[in-house]
Amino acid sequence: MRIGIMTGANGPDGTLDGIVAQARDLEQRGFHSIWMANIFGLDAIGTLAIAGRETQRIELGTAVVPTFPRHPVAIAQQTLTTQAACDGRFVLGIGLSHKIVIEDMFGFSYDKPARNMREYLEVLTPLLRGEPAKFEGEHYRVNAGLQVPGAGNTPVLIAALGDVMLKLAGTYADGTILWMTGPATIEAHIGPKLRAAAEEAGRAEPRIVAALPIALTGDPDAARQWVGQNLAMYGSLPSYRAMLDREGAAGPGDVAIVGDEAILDAALDRLREVGVTDFDASIVPVEEGAGERTLEYLQSKL
Repeated sequence: MRIGIMTGANGPDGTLDGIVAQARDLEQRGFHSIWMANIFGLDAIGTLAIAGRETQRIELGTAVVPTFPRHPVAIAQQTLTTQAACDGRFVLGIGLSHKIVIEDMFGFSYDKPARNMREYLEVLTPLLRGEPAKFEGEHYRVNAGLQVPGAGNTPVLIAALGDVMLKLAGTYADGTILWMTGPATIEAHIGPKLRAAAEEAGRAEPRIVAALPIALTGDPDAARQWVGQNLAMYGSLPSYRAMLDREGAAGPGDVAIVGDEAILDAALDRLREVGVTDFDASIVPVEEGAGERTLEYLQSKL
């Protein structure tokens, strides 16, 4: 199981330079990947293109970029440019986002989101393979091609939680990238359905990138309370709420990986056992010094 680090939408200090410095540091420490959220700060694809020019080995991925505000041809062009900048180390993670964002903030319709994603992938994936896209659907009608020298093929991961989205991820993409989804749910729900769809489509074994809050601490109860309070919004969004319910978790604090080395060791072993290919560590500052302490712990597991 590869281990990567999640950086927020604005990185460790709110600046582009900070994310570039973080990517360099993580690469030097030996981490496999850095994952950047795309919310209401820096543009993740563009930022990782810059970080890719300043690093040599580390994988750089988005976790995730919402699809609705971006035409699939436009995001394909941006992605291929970033892939060229990263010399083949970029991974595009995309997702539908949430109704409250797409409708209430952006003013788009969130009607038939899974159908929208299927059509989106019908346009996006051939373009990322360097092939023209010709598609007539309900949401998109495209006849276009792109030429970006040095880009190569780009892996695509989908934020897939429900049955239909897992089917799409296995059929069209290279796997899924998860958030707030615990090991029991990955074992019984995510993994089997994703792998079955990939096998049916004749695709390779899919990646499962699992992102969870993590902190090395001597006070796990206080840490869970911190996560529960500071990440409470994720317990109310329907897609994450459904995964928490499957896990039997009351809220985000119940799926957080918090505690001493033995507790964290067991949690990482459990993720590995249920088929997680990549752990995307969202290090949470539950107490003073927890961030660097947790980072050093994860570094020791590489």
